[in-house]
Amino acid sequence: MSGKKILIIDDETDLCLLLKEYFLRKSYDVIIAHTLQEGKMLLDSYKPDILFLDNNLPDGTGWSQAPLFAANFPATYIVMVSAFHPSVPVMPLDAKYRVIEKPIGLADLNKQFASF
Repeated sequence: MSGKKILIIDDETDLCLLLKEYFLRKSYDVIIAHTLQEGKMLLDSYKPDILFLDNNLPDGTGWSQAPLFAANFPATYIVMVSAFHPSVPVMPLDAKYRVIEKPIGLADLNKQFASF
């Protein structure tokens, strides 16, 4: 393993599997949560290097939590994902983040994560 950890918080099973398989092939350790609540618990215990955070989740909006996640886990790179193009929340000045719009393709991932 590369030692890098990824947490995916998204309720779309197919996307989670695509992302997981992609990053496993690149030797990342990957875990998945399908609800915001489950994701918060895993974020606290797993402390990922990269967090993929969907906006529309069954139990809330992920992006509304992104500033808090960035403040509490400043080393974590947050990738906010959505198909609905919501407004990006105001993030802490030192936050490491980017926005990716669904659908996500492998070419997008290669381009976006070549430096990780």
